[in-house]
Amino acid sequence: MNLTTLKIFRDLVETRSFSKAAALNSVTQSAVSQQVANLERRLKCLLVERGHRDFGLTAEGRRFYDGCKTLTLQFERMMAELQEMNQRVSGAVRISTIYSIGLHELPPYIKQYLRQYPLVNVHVEYRRSTQVYEDVLQNVADLGLVAFPERRAHIEARPFRRDRLVVICHPDHPLAASSSIPIRRIMGHKLVGFDPDIPTRKALDGIFRRHRIKVEQVMDFDNVETLKRAVEINMGISLVPLSTVSQEVKNHTLRVVEFTDEQIFRPLGLISRRGRVFSPAIKAFLRILEEEPRVV
Repeated sequence: MNLTTLKIFRDLVETRSFSKAAALNSVTQSAVSQQVANLERRLKCLLVERGHRDFGLTAEGRRFYDGCKTLTLQFERMMAELQEMNQRVSGAVRISTIYSIGLHELPPYIKQYLRQYPLVNVHVEYRRSTQVYEDVLQNVADLGLVAFPERRAHIEARPFRRDRLVVICHPDHPLAASSSIPIRRIMGHKLVGFDPDIPTRKALDGIFRRHRIKVEQVMDFDNVETLKRAVEINMGISLVPLSTVSQEVKNHTLRVVEFTDEQIFRPLGLISRRGRVFSPAIKAFLRILEEEPRVV
């Protein structure tokens, strides 16, 4: 029994998935199963419940997990302290992010970070908002980036920055003739929007209700890139973060129209698991993210 085995078991419990635990530790799924079987043989008790559809632990498994977590966290904390003493920043930073932040907000920060810390491997996963929270809770990601961060158990959230939402439309759309309009001018137009469960969509629905605006919701998407493509073929208008359309505006495939009577900002948040021990690599990345808060 060694720390690697303990970490694999801890990851298995926290992800509730043999395949995810295998991926986190760069081993095969069968290797994880074998490690669990070896532990149970050595401890002379069952740790994982068999014959159930959902992953579960026995009472002995829950006690063993508590011990694994304590020992592995102590080891991670010690290694982080040793790295800081040696002033060496290396290792990996795993980021789970929604598409719009990962594609349009994050790249300059990563570029600056890798310039300063070339020994670190930065891995970015593009996910839906609900999946970002899950990745952070299950220890699949060190940090998460979301819009409209929510208060959740075992999650710490800190403000990252905020961006401004604007109307986008095809250059031939009637609204394209104006650079700015009252918000009620979008009334009755076909709208291409985000899926109903996405926080930005929920926020916009609330703003529409407040202004008593009714729109014809024609298409829903889970990410800003496919949404923009639909607007480019004139399927309708949309409201998106201004930072996500700079290239399309430059190429004259989309027009931006601002509101004269309403400014809509989208807060972005950085989330992490409560009590998480940050390595020097993660701490350095957080410093980079906090250096340059700005509004687009």
